[in-house]
Amino acid sequence: MDSVFVGIEIGGTKIQVVTGDSQARILARKRFVADPAKGGEGIRNQIVKALKQIQLKHSICAIGVGFGGPFNQETGLTCCSHQVNGWDKFPLRKWLSDQFHVVNVNISNDANTAALAEARVGEGRGKSPVFYITLGSGIGGGLIVDGKLYNGALPTEMEIGHIRIKNDGETLESCCSGWSVDKRLRNYIEANSDSILASLVDGRGSEAKYLLSAINEGDEGVRVVFDELCQDLAFGLSHVVHLLNPEVIVIGGGLSLIGEPLRLRVEENLKRIIMEAMKPGPIIRLAMLKEDAVPIGALHLALMYK
Repeated sequence: MDSVFVGIEIGGTKIQVVTGDSQARILARKRFVADPAKGGEGIRNQIVKALKQIQLKHSICAIGVGFGGPFNQETGLTCCSHQVNGWDKFPLRKWLSDQFHVVNVNISNDANTAALAEARVGEGRGKSPVFYITLGSGIGGGLIVDGKLYNGALPTEMEIGHIRIKNDGETLESCCSGWSVDKRLRNYIEANSDSILASLVDGRGSEAKYLLSAINEGDEGVRVVFDELCQDLAFGLSHVVHLLNPEVIVIGGGLSLIGEPLRLRVEENLKRIIMEAMKPGPIIRLAMLKEDAVPIGALHLALMYK
């Protein structure tokens, strides 16, 4: 029976379990949709099923996990998940080790894990330091220095989504996450039912995916929302530049799929507001690995035991 490394992504909406080789290349993948109603226990049941199927054909030599929330490296406990109940102080490392008789289990939060993947084999390859920001249902960050994950004091670090960017207490996450942009666009549609955006949406949510199309068709109100998003995001990232001065900033997560217009506008705004001595500032890139970032990063975590 051959040996494989396993990478696991535990998100608020998506669960992925992959097997990989000694180069962190994905060999096989099982993907599940998380059911918030079933909580953390439901997700763990999905993981058990997937790993037992893997063990029918392979020996698991190490497991890496990108967890969607803060994780305490010292205790092996998850702190919480902001999307799914049932993860408060859960002994994830011990649970995986005991359930599947795998001694080598390495866990980090999902933003750190994606940062590791982008720095080693994605848009940050050959650069240092690399700062990664994920714009999803929440906002997270990770820092890679000389190919290694930076860990701060326990239990977590690089929580850029919690940076306050307005005097009224609003955070980067409350202004620039996927759910916040969707909410702003829904409010816009309610106030402008005859707008171009209103004619494009299908009523199923994820309004942000129509943002660029609406702008391209001339919806100036949506352009205002987009401009404010890019200004707020650049302002949040200016703190990263002034404190860490990374060589490259990689933007990932669902909102990064807006693509080059987002990257370019953030870059323009960032250059304008950072101190003169640091201009022109870091390279701004869009994540290369997309939905593979966390599982590939998790494989790299597992490979630390190689």
